[in-house]
Amino acid sequence: MKWLSRKLNRNQFMVLSGIVIGLTAGFAAVVLKTVVHFINRLITYEYPVPVSTKEYVYLVFPFLGILITVFIVKYFFHGKSGKGIANVLYDIARRSSFVEKTKMYSQLITSSITVGFGGSSGLEGPIAITGAAIGSNYGRIYRMSYRDRTLLLAAGAAGGIAGVFNAPVTGVMFAVEVILSGVSIIEFIPLILASVSGTLFSQAILHENILFSFKLKQSFDYENIPFYVALGLLCGTVSLYYSYLVLKIEAFFQGFKNVYTKALAGGLILAVLCFVFPPLFGEGFSAVRNLADDQPLRSFRDSFWLPYLGQEWLLLVLIGAISLVKAVATSVTIHSGGNGGNFAPSLFVGAHVGYFFAKLINSIGWFKLPASNFTLVGMCGILSGVMYAPITAIFLIAEITGGYDLIIPLMTVSAIAYFFVKQVEPYSMETRRLANKGHIFTEDKDSNVLTTIKMDPWIETDILTIAPDALLGELITQVKVSKRNIFAVVDDDRNLLGVILLDDIREVMFDQSQYDALPVSSVMKLPPAVIEKDEEMRSVMKKFDETGSWNLPVTDKGKYIGFISKSRLLGGYRTELIRQS
Repeated sequence: MKWLSRKLNRNQFMVLSGIVIGLTAGFAAVVLKTVVHFINRLITYEYPVPVSTKEYVYLVFPFLGILITVFIVKYFFHGKSGKGIANVLYDIARRSSFVEKTKMYSQLITSSITVGFGGSSGLEGPIAITGAAIGSNYGRIYRMSYRDRTLLLAAGAAGGIAGVFNAPVTGVMFAVEVILSGVSIIEFIPLILASVSGTLFSQAILHENILFSFKLKQSFDYENIPFYVALGLLCGTVSLYYSYLVLKIEAFFQGFKNVYTKALAGGLILAVLCFVFPPLFGEGFSAVRNLADDQPLRSFRDSFWLPYLGQEWLLLVLIGAISLVKAVATSVTIHSGGNGGNFAPSLFVGAHVGYFFAKLINSIGWFKLPASNFTLVGMCGILSGVMYAPITAIFLIAEITGGYDLIIPLMTVSAIAYFFVKQVEPYSMETRRLANKGHIFTEDKDSNVLTTIKMDPWIETDILTIAPDALLGELITQVKVSKRNIFAVVDDDRNLLGVILLDDIREVMFDQSQYDALPVSSVMKLPPAVIEKDEEMRSVMKKFDETGSWNLPVTDKGKYIGFISKSRLLGGYRTELIRQS
């Protein structure tokens, strides 16, 4: 490969790289799906426990999976889980698309244990991170530019997603919508080849029962469009509920200081949820298939609910409850110490919402909606609303159903759900925390370059300080030796009280009668803005623009550190721009 990198031009080598990365990410997807499938079958079908007590597996194994995952993360990966698509976006925006090498395998290990043992989360987030790490470190080996490294990072994510879902177009759309923005047409080629390679590798090795696919049972009926519009609104509402609940539960688990206490609490909650609602166990794709086949009772065959489900209303209530509780199970799994993503859970929720909606309308008796179609379209709606990826959602369902017969309702529901949630919350839950900190990776190249600039090297600490009770004469003494025209006024504890510019004392500095009479506090003034040490660079530049200042003080929780210069920051921006290019 190194020999080829010297012989081929940039575009040729990028095409070859897309294929190599796609095959590697596809291999990772095969390993992940196979291991999870093996563990899941082992503990649910082949363990030596009487069939009559089989439902108690839901109490034991999810709890055990989270504990094992926490142990592995703490002792083998030094407490760094690196989970969540938001971490990839952070690596793009703040680490110049360098992803840690350990993420090429850590996500495979931890997510296979979490989900294999019944954790109620998905594998798509971990495989996307794994693929991104593969692409990024490939680019690191061949010393590629920031632009090419970012493209190969996205190619790895595309190959992984395509391999997991057996959906090459979905892999490309996911990379473009979620990972990248503003790519040119020529840059689609490595993404496409990586996605195709990942899919082919997956198809060649995985069995059909492991791959995610469905067969349409009924064709689209245009008369049902009003109901699809209503489903889109319902999906938008449920998506907002899902995102809000996930962030609340994440905040709850952040209150735990000990990782094992957190894992125990999460494991117990998850165990109870899986016991009461068996479809929550694991990825849940078997439950989704049962709904698409209009055979929901199959999901409860090992449950204590089974004898009571002859009453259709009870089954409908259970399905509706599961669609709401899944968000709890997923966020508990992830944020108590397990690993996984929200991609598959959003499909699970969408399937249950769509099936519930169709069956509820059918129970009225005035209409007869195809429950299978609404199940599939509901998956598209929730995925679009939760992940903010409407095109990915449309093509995923179109690909896994083997055609585009449902393309009109898919586009309708996806667009309505996405527009609905976008009006309420501009950022998806994966990026909201980054947005609050100014970390968002956007189409604005200038903003992305700014986020890679660290503040510490640009803080100037040579500016002299003076106490507020000092007299003007002491200040004049400092003016004589200082090379700067600005001074910081601080107390004995280094708290910043104000600033003094040379222009502020020009009228009195030659009046020697004021030297021993005028205190510094009388000539100082508050700075137009104060910058915190850990503040994001875009926020810093915004303060410079709003105040029109060229120098602003920097503090650490109120303690004075130094000043930062707008001109030096612009110089740092130019340096970083040249480096990335």
